[in-house]
Amino acid sequence: MKKITKIEANNTDAFIKPKLRVAAYCRVSTDSNEQLVSLQAQKAHYETYIKGNPEWEYVGLYYDEGISGTKKEKRSELLRMLSDCENRKIDLIITKSISRFARNTTDCLEMVRKLVDLGVYIYFEKENINTQSMESELMLSILSGLAESESISISENNKWSIQRRFQNGTFKISYPPYGYQNIDGQMVINPKQAEAVKYIFAEALLGKGTQKIADDLNFKGIPSKKGGRWTSTTIRGILRNEKYTGDALLQKTYTDSSFNRHINYGEKNMYLVENHHEPIITHEVFDAVETVMSQRAKEKGIEKHNNKYQNRYAFSSKIICSECGSTFKRRIHSSGARKYIAWCCNKHIKQITECSMQFIRDEDIKMTFVTMINKLIFGQKFILRPLLNGLRNQNNADNFLRIEELETKIEKNMEQSQMLTGLMTKGYLEPALFTKEKNALEAESTRLIAEKEQLTHSVNGNLAKVEKVNQLLKFVSKSKMLATYEDELFESYVDRIIVYSREEIGFALKCGITLRERMVN
Repeated sequence: MKKITKIEANNTDAFIKPKLRVAAYCRVSTDSNEQLVSLQAQKAHYETYIKGNPEWEYVGLYYDEGISGTKKEKRSELLRMLSDCENRKIDLIITKSISRFARNTTDCLEMVRKLVDLGVYIYFEKENINTQSMESELMLSILSGLAESESISISENNKWSIQRRFQNGTFKISYPPYGYQNIDGQMVINPKQAEAVKYIFAEALLGKGTQKIADDLNFKGIPSKKGGRWTSTTIRGILRNEKYTGDALLQKTYTDSSFNRHINYGEKNMYLVENHHEPIITHEVFDAVETVMSQRAKEKGIEKHNNKYQNRYAFSSKIICSECGSTFKRRIHSSGARKYIAWCCNKHIKQITECSMQFIRDEDIKMTFVTMINKLIFGQKFILRPLLNGLRNQNNADNFLRIEELETKIEKNMEQSQMLTGLMTKGYLEPALFTKEKNALEAESTRLIAEKEQLTHSVNGNLAKVEKVNQLLKFVSKSKMLATYEDELFESYVDRIIVYSREEIGFALKCGITLRERMVN
């Protein structure tokens, strides 16, 4: 007789609901350092938020930097996220608000419909809308339409308000140039920075190039406006900025109806406000510097808005004398019938009694660089990995959360200000009341922005160092020992070379560390 044994089905996993694969999308509207820190704050928020839900699986964060929200075609990360949705990698998307996702009704509805067809839904935090639970598109259509019209309305109201202030001379420069600070809406001289500005103009009058001036400031340890290193571009911008004469030329740029920003070459009115604030340099000095710079450009064949001129050699302007702070100049030396390339301290060349630093050979520098990189390749675990771990362990989480909180307050302040402007333009608000309320909001905005900038500066340097160390670590982890020197490799990872003697130089890396090496010769 046949024996039949029933084997019960294993239904243990039948009731386990698969986790939703959740991604987040965020965007900042400019590519400034402050906004990039804001982006880091948003990233920290979403990662914590998604990983905190046991029913969700965090699959990544997509973010666009320095892109306007008015056109989806300009947002590469948004398009990449849509592509991943098509490839069934995402079930749910979380984003801050409809305006962050899209300020164009057509684009918003088009993307939502496409994602719903794919079985992917979006949760908008600010509006508390989940496209999965919507019975119709009406609410989303209304809200996205408001977001789009809000963009246009805000733009037009801001333009009207700004142009009125241009015309009557009451426009306040909220982010003054290096050398000034904003105190109660007024441009006030920052004495310490003003000395650096005077030094820059004085050196330019002596005929020094912008790169040389930048190198001198970096060697002296004088920080730029954002606390970073000086560049020739920054110096050139200062030397051409009329605000240092006490005047202010307003509306140098403008935004068109499609939200694209342009340099104003005469398409819009410009307004010159004379004696707008206290000057740092005279008009005579400013004009003289402009003449010197124009003559130097003419001699070198440089045209405005033309990138024709570049440093010819990788070491140009990057070798610094530790004794006097001057840069090294490339020269051809002879030893009998043999010629070779050498780098010499500029001050030593001009006045040997003021600097005793002797020349170093180009080939020796290159071989020493190869040795330094090979040491990093061999000893990455003992040099770069501890450095990277140390930087990453610096706790910026509290700062990121506070920055996010401040941004929310700044955004609300802006909305209130825009509402006031709208009421004023429509004639619903008395001018006196408008001015009083506007001043109160601007004072609060200044305080919030100042606190945000302070936090931003404290974490920005650390984030930049982490990125640079990570880039270098990735290279040395995959690279074999080098046999020859490459300009491209040097330019990628070295900020400058410090010459201590003919026997020892230091490579100041872009990740913030300086490695000293005995010269290979």
